[in-house]
Amino acid sequence: MHIWVDADACPVVIKEILYRAAQRWQRSLTLVANQMLHTPPSPLIRAVQVPRGFDVADDYIVQHASKGDLVITGDIPLAAQALEKGALVLNPRGERYTEDTIRERLSVRDMMEELRSAGIDTGGPAAFSQADRRTFGNALDRLMMAQARLK
Repeated sequence: MHIWVDADACPVVIKEILYRAAQRWQRSLTLVANQMLHTPPSPLIRAVQVPRGFDVADDYIVQHASKGDLVITGDIPLAAQALEKGALVLNPRGERYTEDTIRERLSVRDMMEELRSAGIDTGGPAAFSQADRRTFGNALDRLMMAQARLK
């Protein structure tokens, strides 16, 4: 299992959790962003800088992710594409996207986009909290333990 991170919008605290998890579980971790990223020195951890542009990082992840890999993203369309490839998907708040939940998430995303384009202020996501950090860490641990049992 390779871990892919849509790193442009991923909170620093989540990246730090992922760095530790890559070491603990001995999994390769690749952060993909359109800006230069600094990562801890490790043969398991690397950063890929892609050109600026709409969905360039997403496209890179979709092209390189394989069945059974883990994709960390809050981007619903990227999550849907990763699921189609057979990847596991977790958002930075610890919510696991599945084939059963992604259609609803896409519908809600599209509805919110329509409201915003009509000039309605829909607000943004809540500020990232300590509870979100714990929820992500716990979800990642559960997922990694489940994958380890499959081997």
